[in-house]
Amino acid sequence: MQAEFGHYLLVLAFFMTIALSVIPMIGTVTKQSALVYSARPLVYIIFASVTGSFLCLEYAFLIDDFSVTYVAQHSNSLLPVRYKISAVWGGHEGSFLLWIFILSGWMFAVSIKAKALPLMSYTRILSVLGMITCGFLAFLIFTSNPFDRLLPYFPVDGSDLNPLLQDFGMIIHPPMLYMGYVGFAVSFAFAISSLIEGKWDATWARWTRPWTTTAWVFLTLGIALGSWWAYYELGWGGWWMWDPVENASFMPWLAGTALIHSLAVTDKRNSFKGWTLALALTTFSLCLLGTFLVRSGVITSVHSFSSDPGRGIFILTYLGIVIGASIFLFFMRSGKITKKVDFSLFSKDMFLLLNNILLICATFSVLYGTLYPMIAEAFGRKLSVGAPWFNMIFPVPMAVLLVLLGIGPLLNWKKHDFSQVKSTLIKQLAIALFISGAVTFFNDDHYLWVFIGVFLSIWVASSSAFFIISPNNKSTDNRLKFKRLSRGNLGMLAAHLGIAVTTVGIVITSFYSIERDLRFVTGKTVTLGEYSFKLVNTEAVSGDNYQASKVNFEVYKDNQLVNQLSPEKRHYVTGKQMMTEAAIDPSLWRDIYISLGEPLDKSRQVWAVRIYVKPFIRWIWLGTLLMGAGGLLAALDKRYSRKQKITDDIAKKDIKIDIEPSVATCKESP
Repeated sequence: MQAEFGHYLLVLAFFMTIALSVIPMIGTVTKQSALVYSARPLVYIIFASVTGSFLCLEYAFLIDDFSVTYVAQHSNSLLPVRYKISAVWGGHEGSFLLWIFILSGWMFAVSIKAKALPLMSYTRILSVLGMITCGFLAFLIFTSNPFDRLLPYFPVDGSDLNPLLQDFGMIIHPPMLYMGYVGFAVSFAFAISSLIEGKWDATWARWTRPWTTTAWVFLTLGIALGSWWAYYELGWGGWWMWDPVENASFMPWLAGTALIHSLAVTDKRNSFKGWTLALALTTFSLCLLGTFLVRSGVITSVHSFSSDPGRGIFILTYLGIVIGASIFLFFMRSGKITKKVDFSLFSKDMFLLLNNILLICATFSVLYGTLYPMIAEAFGRKLSVGAPWFNMIFPVPMAVLLVLLGIGPLLNWKKHDFSQVKSTLIKQLAIALFISGAVTFFNDDHYLWVFIGVFLSIWVASSSAFFIISPNNKSTDNRLKFKRLSRGNLGMLAAHLGIAVTTVGIVITSFYSIERDLRFVTGKTVTLGEYSFKLVNTEAVSGDNYQASKVNFEVYKDNQLVNQLSPEKRHYVTGKQMMTEAAIDPSLWRDIYISLGEPLDKSRQVWAVRIYVKPFIRWIWLGTLLMGAGGLLAALDKRYSRKQKITDDIAKKDIKIDIEPSVATCKESP
């Protein structure tokens, strides 16, 4: 019965989203209090219904109900419980239910935390979120129902979860990524609400900033977790392959980064309003585009879910409706958006504008490289755009962006005298040149790109340090200056430092990594760089649902044992699939990574082995953690935690408002 009840709850939530999309929006036009105040109860019902439906699917996995088609396809009685829980989002239908569950959670959070907004804005935001959720629920119910039954004949046991997904990283990566993806729906709803109302000012930007920054934090950490999972689980030793599905999450991240900077300008200076609105619409549109790429079948990827063209047509239609309607509304209102430009070329405003332009250029370079092969194939041409193309094009705007990132935070709003920052920039330049020169000089290979990458990283990092002691921070004691920084400024410093750390990791591991394919015989030692590797023995081991050959290696440096590493070759019993589990010796400065190939004899005493020594690769993920921590600090800035006062602007409306629901009144003004 849990499947039928879960399906019933989805249908209930669908009809409630229709009501949320229509009834409160009508109330904002007709000024009828009963309709306006229906928004929040409808959100509660939707959230409760979707949560109940999600739990019903979880329960079906936990009790091995293989009469449910989705459970039979993605689980097995031998599957460990922790993976039965995560198997809910191991396929298309369940992962989309997770998407809707998280979206309903964001909507619920807005209904609770955004009550201090003007009532009409608050109601419109919830109504727009209801429209978005309605479309997703329609897609799930009519094309991807996770509760379909295999009746009257159903299998005794299931097909098992994809072995690649039987990993801790895939337990936390999809929910974290979806929290970011779906979170930008809130920014989109704020933007659409403001366009409908015709009001977009610094107050609107201040309301939007914490929601947007929080979504950006989740997306940053979600992408980092996906990169980390691909590194240790897929056995290829890399952290990013410019896969179309990877790009699908990276493009909203780039646009979202531009959005949070543009919101800062609108908040502080009440400018860039049209640019900020456009970025909010673009970021969520790219999230929807990513959904289409992953679930339409137009690409083949280890990350993609679906190959049903019918689903692709539905998503493409929904994508066209949402993007088309938002663009139409934007251009209808664009004439009323004041274009305030009152800053000099050398100011924080200008550098943030250039920052945004470069981020959008980077976004569209990724978009072009991702979509062009698909468009060409539709016209009968077969071509591919791989990592070499992206590695050639993408670094150009990002290098210029890092140069600006080392200057912009030191400048004042509106106008800055170059002479006031000249000495600081000279010091930054000297520090960056010295360190980057030392890094490349003391290595055997003097790569120009390593020099440039390290230089830009130190340039950005030193800018953060000088920001603390800059004259704009009015205190003589540097420690006191640091304490007086707002959470927003501390978050900015942490995020910029994170970008510097990640850049160092990317550049050094890309150019100084060692990779070898070797033939190992039991008892023999092979030397690679400063390390020696000895294959000790091979042993048979068993897991919950697999059999494996574990090959034990000893790693030495200067005749001293560094570590024992044991990669595995696993055979999953139910799915009859062979998988490789890499073994990694991690450290802050380098990783030693061993991945098994195939046994070269029947006795399994001779193996094909791939070994990597990857310097500074951990810095890539350390930097993303710093970015996430910085974003979280910024989202928790005290300015956003204070309850916003309802200003005289609200009194100009046709409704008088008391926000507290217990005494809420909604009257026609005389």
